[in-house]
Amino acid sequence: MNFQKILVPVAGVAVVVLAYRFYGWAGVAAAATAQVMWVLLHFTRMMQVLKRAANRPIGHVESAVMLNAKLRPGMTLMHVIAMTRSLGELKSVKDEQPEVFRWTDGSESYVTTTFVGGKLAHHELFRPEVPDSPPVQDAPPAAP
Repeated sequence: MNFQKILVPVAGVAVVVLAYRFYGWAGVAAAATAQVMWVLLHFTRMMQVLKRAANRPIGHVESAVMLNAKLRPGMTLMHVIAMTRSLGELKSVKDEQPEVFRWTDGSESYVTTTFVGGKLAHHELFRPEVPDSPPVQDAPPAAP
């Protein structure tokens, strides 16, 4: 169970109650103002991340290898979108858990991520096979 969904609202109510207990209505006003400011800061950050991602192709990243190196289990989807500046290409059924997204770079390497409850559970890098050496072509004979 995700305790953040319960603890954050309970903590917010507790702060307002304690502010009233120690400072009266002025404390309630200060606590409520601080909580509204906190929500607005998070909302503004989310909108900026999504605005940057809206201007890029879906599922594209500059380097899949670098993205793979930066990913850590427990990261939120919003944090990954902020890092890639692109929305991931959805590879799972819409609105079902777990959510699987893919980001691909120009060399056809890609990172597949699995999110459970909005948190990164697993990520995997795929790199296409590169031939060992390019085939050597015979040079045309020089004209005499």
